[in-house]
Amino acid sequence: MGIVERKEREKEEMRKLILEAAQKLFLETGFEKVSIRNIADAIEYSPATIYLYFKDKNELLYAIHNIGFQKMIEEFYPALSLADPFDRLVEMGRRYFRFAFENPELFDLMFIMNAPMDALACRDDIWDEGRSAFGLLIKCVQDCIDAGVFKYQDAEVAAIMIWSSVHGYTALFLRKRLDMFEESRRKELMEEAFDLFIKTIQKGL
Repeated sequence: MGIVERKEREKEEMRKLILEAAQKLFLETGFEKVSIRNIADAIEYSPATIYLYFKDKNELLYAIHNIGFQKMIEEFYPALSLADPFDRLVEMGRRYFRFAFENPELFDLMFIMNAPMDALACRDDIWDEGRSAFGLLIKCVQDCIDAGVFKYQDAEVAAIMIWSSVHGYTALFLRKRLDMFEESRRKELMEEAFDLFIKTIQKGL
């Protein structure tokens, strides 16, 4: 391995180390409480080292934001193998719920917090990962249209409607807006509401 290749590998390893430390701290203490200095202390380097890789905390958040989308897409993969497009759509919805419940801090960063969006203006690849994830949903909805499951013909509009509805249920749960119900009832309500939504769009979309 030449000097250039070794330096590139070392650079990538350091970037990975920073991201892993940042994500660990974010999960432990919450995104808002973590600083560049906290992350530097965790990897035993100076803050100046982190600034060689990320210009500020927002850009670091944005990098983790993209990792979150990659992880969510991986969560969708088993659903994509289902032959029936409507079954595929339902399973993607359930996996969206599961991803959010198992990764609440990542989900918050990806879809609710404003901070990562502050870093968008400095990037040429804006929303590549998010667009890829949404593209999977559009493809599934289009397959439902082609199969005659849905009469509505604009797959992008239908996908937005489906995503916003499922996302709304998820955000209500994660933001503890369903805490008025007993804990044992909350997920049950989510599942029943999702099932009702699925039956509704199958009949009327």
